[in-house]
Amino acid sequence: ILLILIPTTFFTVGVDVVGIVQRFGRYTRTASPGLNFKLPAGSEKVTNVPVRRVTIEEFGMRTLKAGVRTRYAAGSAYLNESLMLTGDLNVAVVQWIVQYRINDPYKFLFKVRDVPSTLRDLSESTMRLVVGDRSIDEVINQREEIANQSVVLLQKELDEAETGINVTSIEMKTNTVPE
Repeated sequence: ILLILIPTTFFTVGVDVVGIVQRFGRYTRTASPGLNFKLPAGSEKVTNVPVRRVTIEEFGMRTLKAGVRTRYAAGSAYLNESLMLTGDLNVAVVQWIVQYRINDPYKFLFKVRDVPSTLRDLSESTMRLVVGDRSIDEVINQREEIANQSVVLLQKELDEAETGINVTSIEMKTNTVPE
């Protein structure tokens, strides 16, 4: 019995993650990086959450090949999320990337069912709100200002939804008018 129980009582947590320990499905504690102890044989479960990794979500395009000369795929498949109506009733194609980091693993795992989907929905609605208040010239020429305003509004919405993530930046790609 000891040969079965002892290997299931110790676990390691990596440097860039924290371990969320659940006893019979209920949150018990957060384990720090290193060697840790848990109750044996399935009574406690550990979920590793990457808290130091910056994750990205892309809107209006997808990365084909990352590198020095990153290649993106854009087209009709992603047009629904990038077509936006501006304040002067023109249509713009707005492409952006949201970079975020998990700052509260408990909220990330237990408060919202699907955090990436919630982030996508809130990011798209925030960007439509910011772009909808500007003219087409401002959308094309003032990308940095739009990105900064979007970060503030998106973080406010994510905090209200208790997602447990922190937006590090929004990078605006080239904004154009559709063909």
